[in-house]
Amino acid sequence: MNAMLETPELPAVFDGVKLAAVAAVLYVIVRCLNLKSPTAPPDLYFQDSGLSRFLLKSCPLLTKEYIPPLIWGKSGHIQTALYGKMGRVRSPHPYGHRKFITMSDGATSTFDLFEPLAEHCVGDDITMVICPGIANHSEKQYIRTFVDYAQKNGYRCAVLNHLGALPNIELTSPRMFTYGCTWEFGAMVNYIKKTYPQTQLVVVGFSLGGNIVCKYLGETQANQEKVLCCVSVCQGYSALRAQETFMQWDQCRRFYNFLMADNMKKIILSHRQALFGDHVKKPQSLEDTDLSRLYTATSLMQIDDNVMRKFHGYSSLKEYYEEESCMRYLHRIYVPLMLVNAADDPLVHESLLTIPKSLSGYL
Repeated sequence: MNAMLETPELPAVFDGVKLAAVAAVLYVIVRCLNLKSPTAPPDLYFQDSGLSRFLLKSCPLLTKEYIPPLIWGKSGHIQTALYGKMGRVRSPHPYGHRKFITMSDGATSTFDLFEPLAEHCVGDDITMVICPGIANHSEKQYIRTFVDYAQKNGYRCAVLNHLGALPNIELTSPRMFTYGCTWEFGAMVNYIKKTYPQTQLVVVGFSLGGNIVCKYLGETQANQEKVLCCVSVCQGYSALRAQETFMQWDQCRRFYNFLMADNMKKIILSHRQALFGDHVKKPQSLEDTDLSRLYTATSLMQIDDNVMRKFHGYSSLKEYYEEESCMRYLHRIYVPLMLVNAADDPLVHESLLTIPKSLSGYL
């Protein structure tokens, strides 16, 4: 009799469990998607000048409230996955010409050149010289989208393909791109200056490319000739300071570090013969490279220490990061410089943003 009385209560118990499970899932979704985070205009730090006042007046995008795409737009992780890997719904395919430059050490550098599709609004000849992010090239979807928009607004675009990043281009010397090497970018800029002597330059760098372009401009004032301005997007400014944050699980940086390290291993190993083959005349610093340590590496720092720093003969990882980071060159840049970072960037820790803030005089 008691069992018969208790039976009708079981469905109610199951319904309660279902409701609790649904509530838990909704809570996780809201937290992961940051749906409750408020929207706001960008935080601006700048030196007061006629140019900055003109930009604020003529570019309302810099001061108006940023409204991200619905549902997923407030999550830096989902934005990174969607735009970084999948691209947009209909990513454009701009048509360009691939150029080849033989470097002094025998390396073959390549870049893609895209001519403007419209007249520039001021009628000038302006070329964007673009440096992509780590292990990237002109065929990446975010680069294609950027180039397509720039072409339609009257800009010529030259996009560097990082040495070793294109799968169909073999290395012709025992060296590939590194964190702060400006040689290939400089060769591309010199080609543009010689081929289009009337053009003016807008320098653009994404992530690792932002470090390279800022370092390039700061290396010598001659590199800033004919440059109208420089825009750096989502870089970290100091690899030495960033390496500690890259090993933290906060914002899943350790996981991103692992993924990028895995991608770097695949690229390096795809060029195994050109870099480490017995027939290759390689620098002395590469002779003691232990490939078994490369196979087991789980972070970019391990790969940089075991392989990347040796391309340029650095004796330690600390020396490599100190010398190759753009932080020590930023104060030498005299052309207008815009440094753009996302507040929800899962890779760049907020502590690194004190570097651009101090450059603008706010710290």
